[in-house]
Amino acid sequence: MNLEVELGPVTLSSPLIAAAGTVGSVVDFAGSVDFSYYGAAVAKSVSAEPWEGRTVPRIAPTSSGMLNGIGIQNPGIAAWMDQVASGLSNVPTPVWGSIVAHDVPGFESVTSAMSQSDIAAIEVNLSCPNLDGSPFALDPDMSYEVIEAVRSVTTLPIGAKLSPDAQPISAVADACARAGADWVVVANTVMGAAIDPVSRKPALSGVVGGYSGSAVRPIAIRNIIEVTRDVPGLPVIGCGGVSTGDHVVEMMLAGATAVGIGTAHFAAPRVGRKITKQLRRYGRKNHVNALADLVGAYEPW
Repeated sequence: MNLEVELGPVTLSSPLIAAAGTVGSVVDFAGSVDFSYYGAAVAKSVSAEPWEGRTVPRIAPTSSGMLNGIGIQNPGIAAWMDQVASGLSNVPTPVWGSIVAHDVPGFESVTSAMSQSDIAAIEVNLSCPNLDGSPFALDPDMSYEVIEAVRSVTTLPIGAKLSPDAQPISAVADACARAGADWVVVANTVMGAAIDPVSRKPALSGVVGGYSGSAVRPIAIRNIIEVTRDVPGLPVIGCGGVSTGDHVVEMMLAGATAVGIGTAHFAAPRVGRKITKQLRRYGRKNHVNALADLVGAYEPW
């Protein structure tokens, strides 16, 4: 079966994308994750200046997933260029950078610097709060402003990572498309929280964090259907709760061109190989010659 897909201006050898935040800088995970099974791998988000992140505890398991409130800890773009960029060419798949900032000039600064590396595309992490404390991804106008600014300082392909908490998410996706995004990632973690009944303390030091894992997949499927329906022609990377080949097929049937794998890496770093085998088995059993033929091909009642 042909696994190749066309994601806007980019041709991917596989629809599998190693999601940002789950494979470190990509370079430092090359020994434990076989990236040759992925169409691309996204490095952890980088800001203009170093961010220390939140204090512990900042990761907590739940009965059907996990919460994280790391706070996008990163060394800043100068250190990233010095320590990570030189190793990108050794990864056996295209590496995409992920950028984050609290204001528009910050996004521009990181983009300009990162565009000088061997990064193949840039993913704009819109889930970070702006200086007023509201995530960019919840506001179409703010998202438009960020993507427009990023587009103005790079010729690289751009993807916008959206939030499932946006209502409606299609409005934000449309704004990103109009501002110059080549695709959108649908979506990031869902905001959640947990409290220990014995200690009575929140599971995370920041109280609220990002919830990921199998339970968010139906939410992601709904978001994919809404975005592809309301913003036709805008390519989508589906993301959320994916750990098997059937999950990939489900997201592609919903309308996703490619599919991000995130939390599953923590339990099984080589999950990409397993999923690829399952996809090929699915193709043989169901007479699917090209995985791209599944995009948006679900059958309505």
